[in-house]
Amino acid sequence: MSEAELVLRSTRVITPEGIRAASIAVTGETIAAVLPYDAPVPAGARLEDVGDHVVLPGLVDTHVHVNDPGRTEWEGFWTATRAAAAGGITTLVDMPLNSIPPTTTVENLRTKRAVAADKAHIDVGFWGGALPDNVKDLRPLHEAGVFGFKAFLSPSGVDEFPHLDQEQLARSLAEIAAFDGLLIVHAEDPHHLAAAPQQGGPKYSHFLASRPRDAEDTAIAALLAQAKRLNARVHVLHLSSGDALPLIAEARAEGVQVTVETCPHYLTLTAEEVPDGASEFKCCPPIREAANQDLLWQALADGTIDCVVTDHSPSTADLKTDDFATAWGGIAGLQLSLPAMWTKARERGHGLEDVVRWMSTHTARQVGLDGRKGAIAAGHDADFAVLAPDETFTVDPAALQHRNRVTAYAGKTLYGVVKFTWLRGQRVVADGAFTEPKGQLLTRS
Repeated sequence: MSEAELVLRSTRVITPEGIRAASIAVTGETIAAVLPYDAPVPAGARLEDVGDHVVLPGLVDTHVHVNDPGRTEWEGFWTATRAAAAGGITTLVDMPLNSIPPTTTVENLRTKRAVAADKAHIDVGFWGGALPDNVKDLRPLHEAGVFGFKAFLSPSGVDEFPHLDQEQLARSLAEIAAFDGLLIVHAEDPHHLAAAPQQGGPKYSHFLASRPRDAEDTAIAALLAQAKRLNARVHVLHLSSGDALPLIAEARAEGVQVTVETCPHYLTLTAEEVPDGASEFKCCPPIREAANQDLLWQALADGTIDCVVTDHSPSTADLKTDDFATAWGGIAGLQLSLPAMWTKARERGHGLEDVVRWMSTHTARQVGLDGRKGAIAAGHDADFAVLAPDETFTVDPAALQHRNRVTAYAGKTLYGVVKFTWLRGQRVVADGAFTEPKGQLLTRS
């Protein structure tokens, strides 16, 4: 401990053993030790005492669309990572689509990394993409360090990232299983979507009917069957249908290697509250009814759903028209994900330890970063969010850091104000003020 350069002290630190008063000794970029609260400060170390604010491990968001390069008018690494840092997120993993080029070859990955290198305010990793014609590129991308591969089972919304049919899914999944990679899947069945009523217009009820739960349920069932047959690792993205939960639990009991995420908007917003024409609430799959939301919360509590991520997917404001059929489908949530989740979690009797498990510990584990991220423990990166959990604020879009300040949370009063964010031992956000970018580009171990 004599070499510690920083001691971060609080009466409430979330550790793997629970919340306790502690002093966190930091050497360089790494946590050296978690000490008793009143442990002597080593000579030469700087003490940062945050009083009763809660110190939690920096969040790890494994589902973010940065859109850079190619659609930088929608978002970019500079703005997305600032928004993340402001919300206590210290690591994100960028999705392979909505940027041009998509991250579907090693060359395209190099392009993405070159763009991100000097703009990242937090640590950034990358997913690869699985397309109908790029099976040959999957192993090279894996060897180049992507954390896994994303596929769509229905149209993605952008022409440069086509979806997989069941035969193409089987080919890609077999290749990925051969090197023990991970396939993460947008699971909606295109046939069920095509058969659903497509009325368009401003009524949210019409949009909800156009993306029925059985489209998710059918696609998830097919994915689980493929994963079982091929002994492959799969991850279900942005689960919104509570009806799929028994399928997932049964598959797990049979030994299928499947993990599941959901998103803050499915857990905090309901179909009943979406005004007609308010396409800032549009995402695919959609925000569903309150009774369905109850099932998602129950599945989080019992472990059927592993983690919570933002699926941050912004666009320019002009694409958020009042016609739900044609408006861009995506919710920008990086900066607000922690307070939104904490606000609803506390209402339902959950603690901050639960939120940390869903949004940091389990997400770090999903991408193999659990030896570095997701916990306040010796040997981990010194990534912290300092939260005032009982303070509230009202969401003002003008105060948000993502590029196009459209939000489904506008005007909502939320609990939990992020006071400081630390990245690998350096404070990168303090009361809304930012340092220059200090993020690193991460690769799969």
